[in-house]
Amino acid sequence: MEEHIKSVLPYLNERQKRVFLASCANTLGWGGVKKVCEISGCSKGTVIRGKRELESSSPSGQRVREIGGGRKKAEETNPDLLIWIERIAADSTYGNPENPLTWTTQSLRKIKDRLLCEHNVSVSVETTARLLRKLDYRLQGNKKMLQAGEVHPDRNEQFEYINELVKILLLSGEPVISVDTKKKENIGNFKNNGKEYRKHKDPRNVLDHDFPLAELGKVAPYGVYVINDNTAFVNLGTSHDTGEFAVESISRWWAAMGKHTFAGAKILNINCDCGGSNGNRSRLWKYQLQQLANRTGLHIYVSHFPPGTSKWNKIEHRLFCFISKNWAGKPLIDVETVIHLISSTTTKRGLSVVCERDDTVYPLAQKVSNKKFKSINIRKIEPFGEWNYIILPK
Repeated sequence: MEEHIKSVLPYLNERQKRVFLASCANTLGWGGVKKVCEISGCSKGTVIRGKRELESSSPSGQRVREIGGGRKKAEETNPDLLIWIERIAADSTYGNPENPLTWTTQSLRKIKDRLLCEHNVSVSVETTARLLRKLDYRLQGNKKMLQAGEVHPDRNEQFEYINELVKILLLSGEPVISVDTKKKENIGNFKNNGKEYRKHKDPRNVLDHDFPLAELGKVAPYGVYVINDNTAFVNLGTSHDTGEFAVESISRWWAAMGKHTFAGAKILNINCDCGGSNGNRSRLWKYQLQQLANRTGLHIYVSHFPPGTSKWNKIEHRLFCFISKNWAGKPLIDVETVIHLISSTTTKRGLSVVCERDDTVYPLAQKVSNKKFKSINIRKIEPFGEWNYIILPK
């Protein structure tokens, strides 16, 4: 019996052990409980509980322990544990105190070590994380919500105007586009943020510096996102990002896609930032738009987002962010690679992107004379005429 008990016992869970030892004790008869306890090292109470379970009319479910059994949670053993953790976390808590969701700059191991040092309480990293979640702490990144400088007094009114205009034009079937230049990218075997799937311990080797290579240069992706049908066109410039380049990109979109999708369109609404190559103060931008209007016969309605609000531009979170995700971890070794990665960008909502290379040289510091500027057939839309205007064909 002793050899039988010792050989079987290691393979049983707690409940099975109780029942097995009780069965052995019953087999041994008088004094069986004492004998089994001596062989197994279990307590007398364990064997007696097993006997009660054997005598019950039916097995007691699938639980190994009764409800409430086992080791108690750390906060039950130390009722002040949550208070201690909150005090430690509060020393480095960021955020609005009225916000129900808070976060801490303390690492889990630092909080764990301080609990041991200050309160002589040892808990695991996992327990520390669980208790922080219980206190409504979460890991969070930065969120761009604060505007540098003073908020423009007409900011909300401009948003409302753009929103209403876009609604009207979408309902009437006129094209509405969001445009901007994505940041310039170095061409070459440079590190690109992100990760890609490769064989284990076989990372892609790239250059140990990020200095541009003169022979390869940079590219400036100018994007045109069509709000009507979730399509996009990217003009990949290899020269400078100027007002001429910006309008040429829109012109190429119209020739390749726009005039076919919106046959018979009379109006083109352009939503863009207040700065850069398509800034509201750029003479070259407006002069080139006049040339586009003359070529296409379109009435071009331009709406600029107020200063400091470019992240509300649709193209940022409908196109550019997905391009960045698509080429994450992949070096942009040549222009053809960039074109392929941009053109293959898709989303679950059906985004499709066409990308073309533009090797035209766009000179910097082009001046638009007063005579040329006065020839622009422009109509300001008040009360925010600096941000909203119509350029009519001549």
